[in-house]
Amino acid sequence: MGFLQLPGLGKVYFHEYGTGSKPMLAFHGYGMTGRQFNVLEKSILGKYRVHGFDHFFHGDSVLDNWEEKEIVSGMPREMVRLYLQEWFKIYGEQRISLMAYSIGADIALILLEEFPEWIDEIILMAPDGIAPYKGFEFLQQHTIGRQLFKKVTKNNWMAPAIVKNLKRFKVIDHDLFTIAYNEIDTPKKRQDVYYTLNLIKQLKPNTSKLVEILNKGAIKSWFFFGKDDLLFPKKMAEPFLNQLQNAEIHEVPMGHWLVTPQLDEYLLNCNI
Repeated sequence: MGFLQLPGLGKVYFHEYGTGSKPMLAFHGYGMTGRQFNVLEKSILGKYRVHGFDHFFHGDSVLDNWEEKEIVSGMPREMVRLYLQEWFKIYGEQRISLMAYSIGADIALILLEEFPEWIDEIILMAPDGIAPYKGFEFLQQHTIGRQLFKKVTKNNWMAPAIVKNLKRFKVIDHDLFTIAYNEIDTPKKRQDVYYTLNLIKQLKPNTSKLVEILNKGAIKSWFFFGKDDLLFPKKMAEPFLNQLQNAEIHEVPMGHWLVTPQLDEYLLNCNI
């Protein structure tokens, strides 16, 4: 395990694994760590040397003396550049690949946008950042949503009740219910949810710029969506995807929980 000291932000740790020679920076989904992608043993790890970063409030990464007011205001978007700038200081300037799942795509897409000259390819799974998820927007941006979000995280029974009702009315499926319920069963976990979703709320990629970059053809891109994903389905991303000329877009018979051995087998036939 290594780490980067990001000025003004904090210490972000990364897990290094894979037997390949091509460097890849990877960003995991909520509730996981930078080791999430180690299940992609057959398709990815033999070709790439993965540097999988822990998000803040996950794994070992720690913000430097950020008060709650700063966290709730959100991490400034320009700070994402620090990930690659500080990585270059250790490993030298070189071409890299990017991989991300779910909310990790916010960081990967901004790095693609900011450093296209250094990116060979990008692999995204059930990505956030392409189209807004209304539930997150309500909790992050709207006055009532922000107040409700804060109140729920301080309460022992409200969060479980809300998640159960979201499943009951089929807003989320069983997999999302299981993930969400396991992340709200203690005050610390509820606080981490609150801090994480607020910290990333300014990390909005410029989709018009990304279309321009990807349509130049120099950067390979793969997008994978779960056919039964209720959080970030392919349908929600289609206004963006339909503008891409060279991307490979796949819909697999899975839900939101994509980074699994099943996906590893699927990726073997994708010529990544």
